[in-house]
Amino acid sequence: MSSAAAPWLTLDAVDLGHGDQVVLPRLSLSLQRGERVALLGPSGAGKSTLLAGLRARLDDEVAWCPQHHGLVLGLAVYHNIYMGRLTEHSAVANLWNLVRPLRRPWQEVGELCARLGIQDLMRRPVARLSGGQRQRTAIGRALYQQRPVFLGDEPVASVDPHQALRLLALIDDTHDTCVIALHQRELALSHFDRVLGLRDGQLVLDAPAAELGLADLDALYPEARPPSDVEDSARPSPMPSMPCYRGQA
Repeated sequence: MSSAAAPWLTLDAVDLGHGDQVVLPRLSLSLQRGERVALLGPSGAGKSTLLAGLRARLDDEVAWCPQHHGLVLGLAVYHNIYMGRLTEHSAVANLWNLVRPLRRPWQEVGELCARLGIQDLMRRPVARLSGGQRQRTAIGRALYQQRPVFLGDEPVASVDPHQALRLLALIDDTHDTCVIALHQRELALSHFDRVLGLRDGQLVLDAPAAELGLADLDALYPEARPPSDVEDSARPSPMPSMPCYRGQA
């Protein structure tokens, strides 16, 4: 990725929010095509607002995986993933698919479910899934859209670290650009190219992941630090022993 390349998407002093409520005032940010961007910050910092703003601007380029999954609990895993490309089929075909799955989508979703490790759950209603299984189903629906950009609001929050790495690798394999909100600081350092940090409605961190350590990310969450850490905040923090390059766990 060349630093001299023209930005793919630029926000220049843009107010982002909900209706009349501005959550991220005068936000300036540039993104490059091909980046893997981790979005960090405490709850309420504006991560979901930023993702919504990016989604509105990128429109049909985006495969979207929301924080609360947005799944239809009464429908099977297959049908929920199929809905990622619902508009590609006629209303009659979609109705028929509810009763008898269409051959080609069934095969396509089956192959995707195998990669997600939920191939045995395709006929199971989402209401009967665990939190991690629902998360993989939501990711599957986003992947099934086959769009170049993946935006995810904590898409790996309900799975173990090993599974999170597998899912992020799958997202990498199927999208050329991604912006993903998460709370796992180690993943932000080891798997992503760049880290954006939000706090109190401001972008307070924007740096290559390889140049950051856990102490840099801890600064985004000062309320979680014990008093002893606050007193010792001036001391240099050791770099983590884990590698800080995307794709290495």
